[in-house]
Amino acid sequence: MSDGAKEHRENLSDLAAKLKHSFNDPSLLETAVTHSSVSTEQGSRLYSNERLEFLGDRVLGLVIAEILLERFPTEEEGALARRHTAMVRKEALAIVAREMGLGAYIRMTRGEEDGGGRENDSLLSDCCEAVIAALYLDGGLTVAGDFIRRNWESLLGRDLKPPKDNKTSLQEWLQAKGQPLPSYQEVGRRGPAHAPEFEMKVTAVTGETAAASGSSKRLAEQKAAGRLLEILKGDA
Repeated sequence: MSDGAKEHRENLSDLAAKLKHSFNDPSLLETAVTHSSVSTEQGSRLYSNERLEFLGDRVLGLVIAEILLERFPTEEEGALARRHTAMVRKEALAIVAREMGLGAYIRMTRGEEDGGGRENDSLLSDCCEAVIAALYLDGGLTVAGDFIRRNWESLLGRDLKPPKDNKTSLQEWLQAKGQPLPSYQEVGRRGPAHAPEFEMKVTAVTGETAAASGSSKRLAEQKAAGRLLEILKGDA
């Protein structure tokens, strides 16, 4: 066994211990922490965690609904629905993922990692959903439910309004100054077809610009928007 394979297996064992579950089928956990960038590089997205995300989302929704019915026995359906939405949204999943250090275990390409993948809310939340599905498939609803109950308990009283992303923050800052929306332009692309690196530039109507690179146009735009907002606030 190579040193890399041994380290990967040890990482999975460490993660399983954090999850408080001994997997009968460790490949489920391995799939759960495999980002689509790795699978695409290897020729098929079917071996990524995307299908498990689909299942994990449904398991999470069911368990959270049960928890809310238990915790708030006098609340009406509308209030429960609002609580449920907050508990299953990506911000809540990302909080849980960060608190358990899940980002360190995700398999992703170097490009995705260099683009901030291990701290990306969407990537973290997707992986967390996939882990829930892996627990469900390997140990049943009780095992998955125990994990959810342990890790979502502290979220029940938190304000989980989604944070504004850089593009939204830039847009709102410009609008508050009476300026139109900024423009985004792809100014470069490099790397192989299966793992391209995009460079995007954002420009304000007043002429200020900022550029950034990322493993997707969306990620590069977000980084560029954040840089431009810093420049504009510094000039304010």
